[in-house]
Amino acid sequence: MTETNKRFPADKLRLFCAEALEKLGVPDEDARITADVLVTADLRGVDSHGVARMRRYVLGIQQGMMRPKANPRPVHETLCTAMIDGDAGLGQPISYRTMQLAIKKAREHSLGFVAVRNSNHFGIAGYYAMMALAEDMIGICTTNAEVLVVPTFARDAMLGTNPVAIAVPAGKERPYVLDMSTATVTRGKLEVYARLEKPLPLNWATDENGIATDDPTRVLQNIMKRSGGGLLPLGGASEETGGHKGYGLALAVEIFSALLSGALYANQVYPKDKDGKPLPSGIGHFFGAIRIDAFRPKAEFKRDMDDLISRLKNAPKARGATRIYIHGEKEFEMAEQYAKIGVPLNAKVVEDLRNIAKQLKISEPF
Repeated sequence: MTETNKRFPADKLRLFCAEALEKLGVPDEDARITADVLVTADLRGVDSHGVARMRRYVLGIQQGMMRPKANPRPVHETLCTAMIDGDAGLGQPISYRTMQLAIKKAREHSLGFVAVRNSNHFGIAGYYAMMALAEDMIGICTTNAEVLVVPTFARDAMLGTNPVAIAVPAGKERPYVLDMSTATVTRGKLEVYARLEKPLPLNWATDENGIATDDPTRVLQNIMKRSGGGLLPLGGASEETGGHKGYGLALAVEIFSALLSGALYANQVYPKDKDGKPLPSGIGHFFGAIRIDAFRPKAEFKRDMDDLISRLKNAPKARGATRIYIHGEKEFEMAEQYAKIGVPLNAKVVEDLRNIAKQLKISEPF
């Protein structure tokens, strides 16, 4: 087995990430939550948001963008809603506890919706939406993000990849878990392509002139320098291919995540001071939990979810196709497999984690 596909036990990766964050002053529980979100992403095959992101959090804390010992606080609250100021802390513990609050409100009042401002990158949105499944509730999560996406007919990026996640319980079938970016592709995916030195499909991103390019390194450099171009919304660059619909979805996420909470939005996010030093990102999130029995008996709903899923999976298949999937199904199966055989990590990710271990003087998990 080559280093590019070596596998590592998920528990060891969690312990390593938590220890690294604790070394940087993150409280134990917050470190464990953050580590679990990262490793869950890898288990579900979303390696762009897994332990490969550790360097981002290490630098974020060291540069003062993320406060390791933040004190999130409610700013406004009603029976069914709340708005939380995240105090520029790590996005994962803020989001975990905020989703817990949304679930608590739904448990007591049928619905719970909580918005967050002044937060940071929180990992995969699906993690928080799926928290509602344990209560047989529907979970919803959105966030705005670093400006990477070029609106339809624009040259420069103005919105983030702005993911949306929805988790819905079923009966005998696996839950439906939609966890998607509103861009054609995420920045993390471009980073994966750059590491593997693979060309991009031409409907993924544009260069500094707004022209489609297959060079991931060029796009990433332009993003870093803010010199124009970026990722394309779902549907690509034109109205003919539906790009304006992806742009509209991204804008809706921006409204729910940032404007409802009073977070920074569009190209205000991830500001820097006059000397170019990164400031807290200022992004916002939106979390929702819905009790099914507020609408109809839970058993009936789950029965019909099973029937709907079964009908879709057993629909006539296209020529050459062997299976029809439901959203989240591949990820559940991959997580079960990787939990047994280990999480595969790219050699460059392994080397970066080793460098973090040396820098922080902690043991490597390898």
